Amino acid sequence: MPDRLYFSCRLRETSEPQMLQQFGKLLGAFPFSKLAKRGPVLRIYAIQMVEPPVFEREFPVETEVDVIVESMREFLHADCACEIDTFWDLWQYDGDWKLRPAPLTLACYGPAFETEHGDHLRIEFGLDAAFLPIAGVEGSLRMGQSNLRSLLHLVRDLEGVLEIESRQVWSESGANFAEVLRGALGAYNVN
Repeated sequence: MPDRLYFSCRLRETSEPQMLQQFGKLLGAFPFSKLAKRGPVLRIYAIQMVEPPVFEREFPVETEVDVIVESMREFLHADCACEIDTFWDLWQYDGDWKLRPAPLTLACYGPAFETEHGDHLRIEFGLDAAFLPIAGVEGSLRMGQSNLRSLLHLVRDLEGVLEIESRQVWSESGANFAEVLRGALGAYNVN
C-alpha cells in the first residue's frame, strides 16, 4: 500500500531571520519542475494549520526564489508555518514512462509553531510508490532508481547548504522506507 514519504530537518539556529534565510537556501537548492504549467503556490499559516492561511499567493512558472522569499518576509513569524505547493520532475508511468511534473510540498515551521516531529523544514514527496519499482511494468526498476537518486541527490544538496542539527526521511505510516525499498527490490535480486 502506498505511503507518503517525507524529509524533515531541525536547524541549529531558529531565529526568525535565520529561518527565512535557511528556507530560502532550501528553495535555492530545490530542482523546481521545468515541465510544470503552474508555478508554486505559497501559503502562510498562523499558530495552527487548521486555520485558513493568513497569506496565499500563486507565482508564475520560473519565478525567482528571491521573489518568493521576499513575499514571505512580512508574514513568516516564530508562530507561523509556510507551505509551498510546487512540482519537480520525476519519471512516471501512465501506459508509458515519461518525465512529468510530480507535486510536492516544501514547508518551513517557525520555532514556536508546533509540529508532530519538532522539525523546522520539511518536504512532502508524495507517495513512496514513485520511488519503488512497479511489479510487472517493464523499465520500472530503472525509473524507480532514477527517481530515488533524485531524492537522495536533493537530500545531499540540502545537507550541504543548510545548517542542520538533525534530519530524517520518514513515512506517514511510520514504516521504515529502507525496509520497504529492500522488500520491493527483493523480487529483482538487487541489494
